[in-house]
Amino acid sequence: MHVELYTRDGCHLCEEALDILRSCNLEPELVDIDRRPDLLADYNTCIPVVAIDGKVRFRGRIDRMLLARLIQSE
Repeated sequence: MHVELYTRDGCHLCEEALDILRSCNLEPELVDIDRRPDLLADYNTCIPVVAIDGKVRFRGRIDRMLLARLIQSE
Protein backbone atom coordinates (compact mmCIF):
# COMPACT_ATOMS: atom_id res chain seq x y z
CA MET A 1 0.00 0.00 0.00
CA HIS A 2 1.54 3.29 -1.11
CA VAL A 3 0.28 6.24 0.93
CA GLU A 4 0.89 9.90 0.11
CA LEU A 5 -0.02 12.79 2.38
CA TYR A 6 -0.39 16.11 0.58
CA THR A 7 0.57 18.78 3.06
CA ARG A 8 2.24 22.13 3.63
CA ASP A 9 4.35 23.69 6.37
CA GLY A 10 2.41 24.89 9.39
CA CYS A 11 -0.75 22.88 8.69
CA HIS A 12 -2.06 21.52 12.02
CA LEU A 13 -4.65 19.31 10.29
CA CYS A 14 -1.81 17.78 8.28
CA GLU A 15 0.04 16.98 11.50
CA GLU A 16 -3.09 15.30 12.88
CA ALA A 17 -3.47 13.29 9.67
CA LEU A 18 0.16 12.17 9.87
CA ASP A 19 -0.36 11.05 13.48
CA ILE A 20 -3.46 9.07 12.51
CA LEU A 21 -1.70 7.37 9.61
CA ARG A 22 1.30 6.50 11.76
CA SER A 23 -0.98 5.13 14.50
CA CYS A 24 -2.22 2.68 11.85
CA ASN A 25 1.36 1.63 11.07
CA LEU A 26 1.44 3.58 7.82
CA GLU A 27 4.38 5.77 6.90
CA PRO A 28 3.15 8.10 4.17
CA GLU A 29 5.27 9.86 1.62
CA LEU A 30 4.92 13.56 2.46
CA VAL A 31 4.20 15.76 -0.55
CA ASP A 32 4.44 19.54 -0.07
CA ILE A 33 1.76 20.98 -2.35
CA ASP A 34 3.43 24.39 -2.30
CA ARG A 35 6.27 22.84 -4.30
CA ARG A 36 3.93 21.22 -6.82
CA PRO A 37 1.88 23.75 -8.84
CA ASP A 38 -0.34 20.99 -10.22
CA LEU A 39 -1.32 19.83 -6.73
CA LEU A 40 -1.58 23.37 -5.40
CA ALA A 41 -4.14 24.21 -8.06
CA ASP A 42 -6.23 21.16 -7.12
CA TYR A 43 -5.88 21.01 -3.34
CA ASN A 44 -4.90 24.46 -2.04
CA THR A 45 -7.75 24.69 0.48
CA CYS A 46 -8.44 20.95 0.86
CA ILE A 47 -5.35 19.75 2.70
CA PRO A 48 -4.53 17.41 4.15
CA VAL A 49 -5.21 15.01 1.31
CA VAL A 50 -4.45 11.31 1.58
CA ALA A 51 -3.89 9.31 -1.58
CA ILE A 52 -3.66 5.54 -1.31
CA ASP A 53 -2.23 3.67 -4.27
CA GLY A 54 -2.71 6.75 -6.43
CA LYS A 55 -6.36 7.35 -5.53
CA VAL A 56 -7.44 10.27 -3.33
CA ARG A 57 -9.27 8.78 -0.36
CA PHE A 58 -9.48 11.65 2.15
CA ARG A 59 -9.60 15.44 2.02
CA GLY A 60 -9.49 17.63 5.11
CA ARG A 61 -9.95 14.97 7.75
CA ILE A 62 -9.40 11.23 7.86
CA ASP A 63 -12.35 8.95 8.61
CA ARG A 64 -10.71 6.39 10.90
CA MET A 65 -13.33 3.73 10.23
CA LEU A 66 -12.96 4.03 6.47
CA LEU A 67 -9.17 4.02 6.80
CA ALA A 68 -9.37 0.77 8.82
CA ARG A 69 -11.52 -0.80 6.08
CA LEU A 70 -9.07 0.30 3.39
CA ILE A 71 -6.16 -1.21 5.33
CA GLN A 72 -8.05 -4.49 5.87
CA SER A 73 -8.85 -4.79 2.19
CA GLU A 74 -5.15 -4.69 1.25
